[in-house]
Amino acid sequence: MTAAPIHLAGERLMLDPTGALHWPAQRLLVVADLHFEKSTAAAARGQLLPPFDTRETLALLSGLIRKYGPRTLVALGDSFHDAKGPARLQPRDQASIAALAKQTNIVWVHGNHDPEAPDGLAGESTPEFRVGPLIFRHQASPGRVMGELSGHFHPKAHVAVRGTTLCRPCFVADGYRLMLPAIGAYTGGLDVRDGAIAGLFPRGGRVFLVGRERLYSFPLAAHRQARNAQAEPQLLGGP
Repeated sequence: MTAAPIHLAGERLMLDPTGALHWPAQRLLVVADLHFEKSTAAAARGQLLPPFDTRETLALLSGLIRKYGPRTLVALGDSFHDAKGPARLQPRDQASIAALAKQTNIVWVHGNHDPEAPDGLAGESTPEFRVGPLIFRHQASPGRVMGELSGHFHPKAHVAVRGTTLCRPCFVADGYRLMLPAIGAYTGGLDVRDGAIAGLFPRGGRVFLVGRERLYSFPLAAHRQARNAQAEPQLLGGP
């Protein structure tokens, strides 16, 4: 997979096709909305799902840490699907998180699904996290907040490409903020044209659609005009 560069608040960041973000200068890796233990939360309500979402998401995280070797891993909230999620972790998954914590410092940013520190897990827990000119929080703040990175909305986009329509998670960015897609195995998404997302980018921006091996970029304003944008998306991250 080939990452694509983007600049925010004077910093060069790399967008990974998994939906993660890497900040090379700080050796920092960012992920959003892991939603560990969503399947067991659903099971408690009588909705049976295969109970492997946490394991699959942890495997993705392990691969990203091997790829980038980050000094710090920032999880932008909703790392667990509910406050009792950490207590429902299987021993194997607990061990996997402990192993990750030995490789990198984990920062658990509070989310609306997990507003408190995950009980019994290694790492730092905080409502927000700041490094240099960048601020990391779960949900974007109204107005122009320079250097803000957030998750929460699980952005996704539809775009026409060579006779077919792709619907994929995406990053959304303008000159002030960057919104990351959810990377949890069982997470859905909210269309970027929805007012909850589009309203945070009133002057438009760019959408970076997550592909299998690379990203596709196109203007957010153009995407909001019609579901099937006429402009051909720009392929990022190499040929």
